[in-house]
Amino acid sequence: MSKKSRTLPEKKTITFKSPDISKMQEVVIDLRTRIYIAPDADPEQAKAQYLARLQAR
Repeated sequence: MSKKSRTLPEKKTITFKSPDISKMQEVVIDLRTRIYIAPDADPEQAKAQYLARLQAR
């Protein structure tokens, strides 16, 4: 009887590409909270959407 050698399949590495925040616009929500949005987005609208989502919880 011969033993069959079993090899494990190689796992794919998961790579997450984070956005470059130096190219994004910073919006200050309060003293400890900041969000980053696209450079051409409206900061007031982004802040309003953030606060609305926070209140919906």
